[in-house]
Amino acid sequence: MICTLGDLLLDVIVRLEGPIAEDTDTYGRTRVGAGGQAANVAAWVVALGGRARFLGKRARDPAGRLLAEELAGRGVELAGPEVESGTGTVVSVATPNGARTMLSDRGVSTEFAPEELEAAWLDGCEWLHVPGYSLVRSPLRETALAAAESVPRVSVDLSSTAAIEEYGVDSFRETLAELKPVVVFANEAESDLVGILHTRTEVVKLGAKGAFVRNWSGGPTGVTDAATYPAAATGDVVDTTGAGDAFAAGFLLSGPDLAVEAAARCVAKMGAMP
Repeated sequence: MICTLGDLLLDVIVRLEGPIAEDTDTYGRTRVGAGGQAANVAAWVVALGGRARFLGKRARDPAGRLLAEELAGRGVELAGPEVESGTGTVVSVATPNGARTMLSDRGVSTEFAPEELEAAWLDGCEWLHVPGYSLVRSPLRETALAAAESVPRVSVDLSSTAAIEEYGVDSFRETLAELKPVVVFANEAESDLVGILHTRTEVVKLGAKGAFVRNWSGGPTGVTDAATYPAAATGDVVDTTGAGDAFAAGFLLSGPDLAVEAAARCVAKMGAMP
């Protein structure tokens, strides 16, 4: 069982056909559905043959009910406190040159407080996967730290350079040290920003070039092994949204080979979910 802790959001994917034309129409394709990094990883775990539980604060408003139904329909268990309203939204805008910008309103997700955490929600969890987004806002940060004490292994995805810089790089590194993750995932920009962490396994996602995996033995004294895994072959890249989440799910289930296969599946279609 892989448990993820963080956001379940209304995910609006916009893939533009050309540059944004100010003060007039810009055409493209859209997809609307469940999203949020923690929710994405959980959905991919199930799609790849594993069991997953999403843990987060959710709203019972119309959007929140639809998102919960979609995630449950994908085979993901849901746990966490619920309130009447406040479902968040993330709008991901992808341009033809492959660039991507996300506009985020996290809603009630960040309001998940430690005193709301129930021990039963973590029963059976072999991994707790925590997006970096869950470590840069209180009280969700403190809830993640509390949850990590009840599971055998923790993984973290650094998520966003903007979120880390707003929180403070040194403060973020201190939080990671307190969390003690076994595996840390990052893209190249996030890895450069935060620096070497000397966790047991550090994974740098290289996009079309695949991924670099470095395993440390006993902290900063040395590297056990390091290898680059090329990206899996795919056709046209339709949308890169969620590829890192698919990668993380595959890695936690079975290692880098399944991870690169899952990422290739993700970029070949619209949206972050399987």
